[in-house]
Amino acid sequence: MSAKQVTSMSEIIDVIKDGDTIISGGFGLCGIPEKAILALAEKGVKDLTIVSNNCGVDDWGLGLLLKNHQIKKIIASYVGENKLFETQYLNGELEVELSPQGTLAERIRAGGAGIAGFYTPTGFGTEIAEGKEVKEMDGKMYVLEKAIKGDVALVKAWKGDPYGNLIYRQTARNFNPLAATAGKITIAEVEELVDVGELDPNFIHTPSIYVQHIVEGKSYEKRIEKRTVRKKQLN
Repeated sequence: MSAKQVTSMSEIIDVIKDGDTIISGGFGLCGIPEKAILALAEKGVKDLTIVSNNCGVDDWGLGLLLKNHQIKKIIASYVGENKLFETQYLNGELEVELSPQGTLAERIRAGGAGIAGFYTPTGFGTEIAEGKEVKEMDGKMYVLEKAIKGDVALVKAWKGDPYGNLIYRQTARNFNPLAATAGKITIAEVEELVDVGELDPNFIHTPSIYVQHIVEGKSYEKRIEKRTVRKKQLN
């Protein structure tokens, strides 16, 4: 096995081409591949299909790609934090496929596992089920959902080694481990790159076999979508 470390995101982001399907890890703004998204915005690739839990906010995360009109279609479960998203959708500039959060996670997981699709009761009787195969099993109705695969997966981890073994922290484990398995090419950015052998094998979340390229990032912003503080109670 050879090392996969590259020195900068701009060195490897050229693998992404116009029209590609990109699976982006993270949950809200937590654990998003900040450096990869910035490099994509700078490169200017267009007509992208983005698969992500959400689409960032107006001025950060995947919202930067929306601002540049680089996204043609997005498959997501929550899009309520982005006014630009709403504007582009209502103007017919953006195609949107909404998927329940658990269903979206399982579609990505299935893609990484080589499973073509699965049946779920979630969404039956709603617009989510329109145009999809429905089957009754054990007296309950299920909707057929197809797996999702990406040309490229972009993930953000806490620690990694030059072979591409990854460890995520807390909420960043939502979607990142799944996304890492479902890309033909997976690019991982990490906060800290350690030597081979320093990561405890018992705590590795993404094994190196899923990762083709790994980059150590610096100065992560880690923005918060909505900062809420408790009001001080007066006695």
